[in-house]
Amino acid sequence: MKQTELAMRNTLFRISVFDGQKIIAMTRMIGDMGLNYYIKDVVVKPEYQHKGIGKMLIDELMKFVRNNGIKGTGVFVELCAMPDKIPFYEKQGFSANEAQRLKLMCEIE
Repeated sequence: MKQTELAMRNTLFRISVFDGQKIIAMTRMIGDMGLNYYIKDVVVKPEYQHKGIGKMLIDELMKFVRNNGIKGTGVFVELCAMPDKIPFYEKQGFSANEAQRLKLMCEIE
């Protein structure tokens, strides 16, 4: 099984958008089906950006969270964005915090 197939199989929720047979956008979310969700990817091909597709993807992700999060609680939804994409996410209701994301690539042999 390819790594991407395994990652997608273990994804909590995902959406793909097509123009005919061509994929033009996708998003996926991981989480605990309760209090914490992480939007891992939101990708829209450049020629399809600024047409509302990214907003639609975020709206669908948030609908999933609202339908599946623990009722009566605050649910934490997090994502990481490149600096030039932050204004888009702020328009969707996200805000930055003081945390700096750290990373480590662990090679599995």
